[in-house]
Amino acid sequence: MTETIFAPATAAGRAAVAVVRLSGPGTADAVRALAGRLPAARRASLRSLRDGQGREIDRALVLWMPGPASYTGEDSAEFHVHGGPAVVASLLAALAGLGLRLAEPGEFTRRAFEHGKLDLAQAEGVADLIEAETEQQRKQALAQLEGRLSDVQARWREGLTEALAYFEAAVDFPDEELPADVAARAAPVLQRLAAELEAAIADAERGERVREGFRIALVGAPNAGKSTLLNALVGREAAIVTATPGTTRDVIEVPLVLAGYKVLLADTAGLRDTEEEIEAEGVRRARAWAESADLRLWLVDGSATELPGLPDEVGEGDLCLITKRDLATGPAGVWAAEVARRMDIPSAEVTAKGPSDMAWLQRTLGELVVAALAGAEPPAATRLRHRELLEEAAERVRRAMGEGSELELAAEDVRLAARALDRITGRIDPDHVLGRIFATFCIGK
Repeated sequence: MTETIFAPATAAGRAAVAVVRLSGPGTADAVRALAGRLPAARRASLRSLRDGQGREIDRALVLWMPGPASYTGEDSAEFHVHGGPAVVASLLAALAGLGLRLAEPGEFTRRAFEHGKLDLAQAEGVADLIEAETEQQRKQALAQLEGRLSDVQARWREGLTEALAYFEAAVDFPDEELPADVAARAAPVLQRLAAELEAAIADAERGERVREGFRIALVGAPNAGKSTLLNALVGREAAIVTATPGTTRDVIEVPLVLAGYKVLLADTAGLRDTEEEIEAEGVRRARAWAESADLRLWLVDGSATELPGLPDEVGEGDLCLITKRDLATGPAGVWAAEVARRMDIPSAEVTAKGPSDMAWLQRTLGELVVAALAGAEPPAATRLRHRELLEEAAERVRRAMGEGSELELAAEDVRLAARALDRITGRIDPDHVLGRIFATFCIGK
C-alpha cells in the first residue's frame, strides 16, 4: 500500500470539533506541508494549518502517530479542527492538493487488518461498535473487538491441530513404534470440539438477534387495534389509524429499545380473505413477516361480536392481547381468552388508551426479550457469516468422527474444518469477501 489516504472521521455538519485522519507513507510530509513541522509523537500540539498557497485554514490540534504503533500500523495523523463545514472542506481540499487520496469506506480498518493490528472478527466488532444503538449491542460489539471470538477460534483450531497430528502420525508412520491407538486418541478431542461448535452455533442466532433486533409481529384481524397499539408502544404516530378495515396494506417496521435490546416492532395488514389485489399482497407479506418473527402478539378486538379466527402463525411462546378493554366485552373477547387457555399461551386484556396497560406491556415484552437474548456472557459468533462457517467446521468434524472413515479422509476433513475456522478471523479469505465486509464500514474508519 503506497498511497496515503485521508478522510473526515466525524459526521458531516456543524460541530464544535471535526477530526480528519491520515494514514500511509506520505503522512509525515503532509503534516509538515500543512502544519510546518511534525509534533512530538502521540502528543497533541496546536498548529496553524496552511494550504499550498500559504493561506491559513484554521488553528488546530495535530496528532502525529508514527507506525507501527498506530491504529492502521502505518504512519498516521489526525487534525482536530473547528467543526464548520467550510473549515473541513478547505482542509480536505488542501490534502487532495498534496496528492493524497480520499479513503474508501472501511479502508483505515482494512489497513489495520492487513498490518495485523486486528483480525477480521475484531474488525467486524469495530463496525458493530460504531453501529451500536443499544447497551447490549455495545457490550456485544466490545467483546468481539476485544477478541472473544478470536480467542475461542484459536482454541478450537489448536484442538483440530492436535487431532490432525494423531491422524497424520497413524497415516505417515504406520511402521514406526507408535501406540496402536494413536488415531483413536483424536476421538475425544473431536468430540469435545464438536460439542463446543454446536453450542456456539446455537448461540450464534442470539448474537445475530442482538445485532439486528428482536422481531415482534402484531397480527390479527382488521380493526383489532394493531396500529393503535404500535403507536402507543413507540410513543408516536408511526402507523395510520382509521376505522376502515384494510387501512394497513404493508408491513410497518418501527425500531425501539426494550430492556437495553433493539427490537423491531411490526404492524401488519389485517388477516382476512380479500379479493382486493393490494390488500391481498399486504396479507401475504404480513403472514411471511409473522412466520419469521421471534414473537407474535395476537390481537383480538375484545368488544367485537364476530369471531376473527386464529392466525396459523400463532403458537407456543406467543402472547394473546384482547384489546379495547375500555369497551364492553363481546363474544370475540371471551372466545380469544378460551382459545389462548387451550393453546397454553398467556392472554391479557389491554387498552392502548391506558398508560398503566402500556407500561405493563412494555415491561412484559422487555422480560420476554431478555429471556430470549440474555446470557451469562456475549455470544462468540454474532453474524450469519460466522454461523455458516461454524456449521461448515462442525460438519467436517462430524465426518471425521464417522465410523468407518478412512484415516486419510478423516485427516482431510479436519484440515477443512480448520480452514473454515481460519476464514472467521480472516487468516484465509478471498479478497472479494474482504472487500464486501469492509465496504459496510463508514468512511473515515
